[in-house]
Amino acid sequence: MTESEIKFGELFLVDFSPSFGHEYQGKRPALVIESDRQIKKSNLITILPLTSNLDNKIDDDIFIKIDKDNRLKFDSIIKVYNIVSYDRLRFINKIGKIDQEIYKKVKDYLLKHFDL
Repeated sequence: MTESEIKFGELFLVDFSPSFGHEYQGKRPALVIESDRQIKKSNLITILPLTSNLDNKIDDDIFIKIDKDNRLKFDSIIKVYNIVSYDRLRFINKIGKIDQEIYKKVKDYLLKHFDL
């Protein structure tokens, strides 16, 4: 995938394998949280993994309900504590994008996480 094909706020199917320990594994949706400007500067893209295991929600995780824009198969949870950067070669295909309400929740969380 090229930098023009990946943008902040988009959801992609990403291959998280191989992984170790408590890292997420396999192919799963992920939310791009890196700015479009920064994406152009590197082959690494910063993302947050999603899980459809709704029992796995902890403080600050963000619930995302399926809709026509995000095109997720299941209601999911954005695992905000698991900020990772992966090579664009791990990005399989675009799924959809988040709405403005989720965008604001993610942005507010990132400000909190990094104490900005």
